[in-house]
Amino acid sequence: MSTAAVAWSAWLGRSLPRRDRAVDVLLAAVCAVSTAGPAMDSTVFGGSPYLPWHPPPPVTIGLGVLIGAATLCRRHRPLLPAATAMVAWVVAAAYPAVIVGQYGLGAHQRSRRVVAAVTAGVTIAVAVPFRRQGLDSIIPLSIAVCLAPTLLGLWATARRDLVTSLRERADRAERERHLLAEHARAEERARIAHDMHDVVAHRVSLMVLHATALEVAADAERPVLARRIRSIGRDALDELRDLVGVLRTGEPVAPLAPQPTLADVPRLAEQSRAAGTPVTVEWDGQPRALPSMVEQAGYRVVQEALTNVHKHAGAAATRIHIRYDPGTLRVTIHNEPTVHAAAPALPPGGHGLVGLRERVHLVGGHLTAGPTRDGGYELTATMPVAPQEIR
Repeated sequence: MSTAAVAWSAWLGRSLPRRDRAVDVLLAAVCAVSTAGPAMDSTVFGGSPYLPWHPPPPVTIGLGVLIGAATLCRRHRPLLPAATAMVAWVVAAAYPAVIVGQYGLGAHQRSRRVVAAVTAGVTIAVAVPFRRQGLDSIIPLSIAVCLAPTLLGLWATARRDLVTSLRERADRAERERHLLAEHARAEERARIAHDMHDVVAHRVSLMVLHATALEVAADAERPVLARRIRSIGRDALDELRDLVGVLRTGEPVAPLAPQPTLADVPRLAEQSRAAGTPVTVEWDGQPRALPSMVEQAGYRVVQEALTNVHKHAGAAATRIHIRYDPGTLRVTIHNEPTVHAAAPALPPGGHGLVGLRERVHLVGGHLTAGPTRDGGYELTATMPVAPQEIR
């Protein structure tokens, strides 16, 4: 297979944009026509600058086809058009081929040493025929035919690499932004899921206790208990609907209602007392406003502890102790031994204490939970509060 056929096959096999293919075809046509046609006859040499003869048409035509095919390979084999352009210059003074070859060398040859060496050789080959005409001819021709195209190609390569690098950085930054957004969305969904688990589990446990009381209540008390169950059930359904909506859309949703704080703990205790569980709340130290994360964590600790009491301890007396120290907040929930088995208890979910530990750990605290010597159960959360964090 001829060199032209090999070059053509290689060029066709490369995946290039249509614009790049059009540019390659145009440059190949210019080099082939200028080398094979009579345009070079009008140069100062009137033929070859080295050989004492005028190349016949078969030679120039064959050389034109060769340089045109080599130009098609300039992107992945830049040395090939540069070498054939050198031959075209020696045989027919075809300087357009030299210009295109030098530009392709600077634009697509990665080795700067090779570029420098080939450019030096081509510059000497172009300058030698003009040595008798002095530096006034050698310098401008060397710059115009050899150096300027090479430097232009090097600049084009540097610009192309810079644009590619900037595009990759922009794409990477965009991917990182999406990853950060997904991570933030996942954290928000997990936070909302924890909150909703605490709320829904607490309300369902209250419903179970009220339903148990309804079974043995007098006829006069049953309507009151039924209304309580209906109200608690509606609240649980609304909160569960919000949870399903958040998890379905995957979008972080800001809570519409104010987030609960330790000031809402007495309301939790009142709900439990209404369900038949005696609950007392004790405050130790000077209550003060704490960071919202600590306030919410303390509230959720009390809520989950009362939920567990409803599930597993029935009507056992429970004491909530909230202690404000200068650098810490300590929340302790202690329930006495079970007086009677909790009727139709809810099945344990197994995630309540895990979620609480994560929540408490998030604010830098730690949580302990376990049975006590008197047969009861105690849960304690200790959360640090630096003086500068107190609002």
